[in-house]
Amino acid sequence: MPVVSHAALGAYPVTLVTLRSDSCTALLTDLGARLLEFHVPDREGNRADVVLSRATMEEVFSDRNYMGSTAGRYAGRIRSGQFSLDGEQYQLARNEGMNHLHGGDRGFDQYSWSTSVDPGREAVTFTRVSPHGEEGFPGELTARVTYRLEGNSLYIEMSATTDRPTIVRLVNHAYWNLAGHDSGTVLDQVLQLNAAHYIPLDDELLPTGEVLSVRGTPFDFTFGRPIGEENSKVPNNGAGRVEGESAGYDHIWVLDGAGDRVVGSITDPASGRRLELATNQRGLCLYVGGYMAGVSAKGASESYCAFAGLTLETTGFPDDVNQPYFPSPILRPGQTYLNSVRLTFSTV
Repeated sequence: MPVVSHAALGAYPVTLVTLRSDSCTALLTDLGARLLEFHVPDREGNRADVVLSRATMEEVFSDRNYMGSTAGRYAGRIRSGQFSLDGEQYQLARNEGMNHLHGGDRGFDQYSWSTSVDPGREAVTFTRVSPHGEEGFPGELTARVTYRLEGNSLYIEMSATTDRPTIVRLVNHAYWNLAGHDSGTVLDQVLQLNAAHYIPLDDELLPTGEVLSVRGTPFDFTFGRPIGEENSKVPNNGAGRVEGESAGYDHIWVLDGAGDRVVGSITDPASGRRLELATNQRGLCLYVGGYMAGVSAKGASESYCAFAGLTLETTGFPDDVNQPYFPSPILRPGQTYLNSVRLTFSTV
């Protein structure tokens, strides 16, 4: 059964939950319903922690890189932080330039969630009630995130209900490096995506409204190839975070198919670790950590380098509430939002 322990954030108690299987170990916390560690073996049986995180609990709580957290209530960007719903205009917090990102000034990642472990399984559920008007969002939203470890698979289920019409998009924002969280860049790791199309972005990392084919572009991962092969060709300076060079991928791919299905994989040739991703979502945001240089790191490393880890944010499409041809993020009373993820680890 899950093992519960405690740490401290100043005088504030922090809950830690450890999930174990024969092959993997996960460490989670109620701070942002967050994944802090994930230990998995390589082809020789040597285990490493493949999830990036910060050096102290204080930095975990205030981290603006969202490491390991559940980002929300709307993960992603909304232009000018504005949207209209049922004839009413809403203004959200603008926390990235003039735009809204990942829930606002204080998103779901910066709250303590209630914790409930499942004594019959290696599983834990974190719950948070976001009040009407928080960060400008309408409706009281009840969000739940369940992590379950079964064999070599980590299941993450994010769900939400509301008492009035609102918008919602929750993502797991863990940064993965299959060679080990402190092993350098992920640029040599091999990515394959079942995605024939992607969402082009402007200079603010917001959508142009188009959906384009990946064929003949740096976004084509329909066949497995190293992430760094064309990373520097991506026209992206990190929405102003990086000057004079590309920060690489921070984009959304349109995943082929529908329903729960396998959508891609990442393989580290050096260690042999392989991660297979399955989800029920339409989109995948891949961010390769291009503006992470100097961010403090857990363990013996003082800081992470640029491209030290990548996110696999299963999601909808950016600014979809303002894009008439994108699937809608609107959630109404009586409906349930559900984002399911399965991460399966193996070796090659």
